[in-house]
Amino acid sequence: MNKELLDKELLNKELLDEANRCLNCKKPLCKINCPISTEIPEIISLFKVGKFNEAGERLFQNNPLSLFCSIVCPHEKQCRGNCIKGIKGKPVDFPKIEKLLSENYLNNLPLDKIEVEKIEIEKIKENNIKVAIIGGGPAGITAAILLRKAGFDITIFESFSHIGGVLRYGIPDFRLPRKYIERIERYLLDIGVKIKFNTTVGSDYGVDELKRDGYIYQIITTGLWKPKSMGIKGESLGAIYYALNYLISPESYELGDNVLVIGGGNVAMDAARTAKRYAKDVTIVYRRSEKDMPASREEIEETKSDNVEFKFYHSPVEILENEMIFQVDKEKRAIPYSSVIVAVSQEARRELFQSMPNLKIEDWGTIVVDSEFKTNLDGVYSCGDIVTGAKTVVAAVNDAKKMVKSIIDRENR
Repeated sequence: MNKELLDKELLNKELLDEANRCLNCKKPLCKINCPISTEIPEIISLFKVGKFNEAGERLFQNNPLSLFCSIVCPHEKQCRGNCIKGIKGKPVDFPKIEKLLSENYLNNLPLDKIEVEKIEIEKIKENNIKVAIIGGGPAGITAAILLRKAGFDITIFESFSHIGGVLRYGIPDFRLPRKYIERIERYLLDIGVKIKFNTTVGSDYGVDELKRDGYIYQIITTGLWKPKSMGIKGESLGAIYYALNYLISPESYELGDNVLVIGGGNVAMDAARTAKRYAKDVTIVYRRSEKDMPASREEIEETKSDNVEFKFYHSPVEILENEMIFQVDKEKRAIPYSSVIVAVSQEARRELFQSMPNLKIEDWGTIVVDSEFKTNLDGVYSCGDIVTGAKTVVAAVNDAKKMVKSIIDRENR
């Protein structure tokens, strides 16, 4: 147990007071509106009586990425936004309690190989069924942890140099510290998950090679990593970048002092807040109103607090060398820029599908699965954004849990 963390944070009177505000509702709307059905009243009850490790373990067992979800979930639409206390006052801030409990638990997961073998490996009953997980983002990480603990022989094929997907390469470090995903990566390796970094299935290997080498199941959890273009003239100019690419290594870009970010989702907010740390002036330009923005209200407010400006009802028309043309009402308006970051949408990379020519996909590039997350190819499953389109981290985790259950049930028939 990390006593310093407990003394400084978990025993914080303010948080205990917050926990004591929970009404322990018989019909907890917070849990009902949590996509992964976190036992919120029970967790708060454990927290109130000092059972911090038990509460953290309960959170981890239900959601291995609970720490990440406590930070990046759209809480105003889920737990916090449905708290009964919020009807006439301030809702209970469960995400803050969840973060502290989850961080404490993650910090105390065994990361020494010998310790892991004593605590974790001895509980795993090996079934020698090889599983290839293609993509190490939220869905892939969740599937790897749950399947490994059920005895499967897991290998993650990761196209980047570290796992994490959007958690590492799509959300800035000031929002979601890299140290959290690094601990999960170390934990995966120590419980026996193998990770092939810088490896892209579809170009380095095909599905036939995976089957040849004994992988009974192939699970596609690659997410959506191809930026969608605006389809306007000038988009290929040198100072025009895509947010998904920019957020991977923002320090390598020379943005200048006047940056335009095009889009209204969470990716646009993250790109703008990151750019603000490198550029003097950053402006988000969106084609509709503020209330129409798909970004969470919390992210929008945090972006405003970083002194990012907003322009609404501006539809992109054309990009020139030093200015961008927008349609505003019935007239065209030019806005000067030093660089433009495009964050309008994303789609699946097609390299993977080259090795699976018979895989059934939608016209817009997502994979078709049934209720058990099976594709039309034998032994091939898929979940996460590559199936649903861009959604939340907790949605990907929840789908991964359901998919793992269907695989385990299949093996037990």
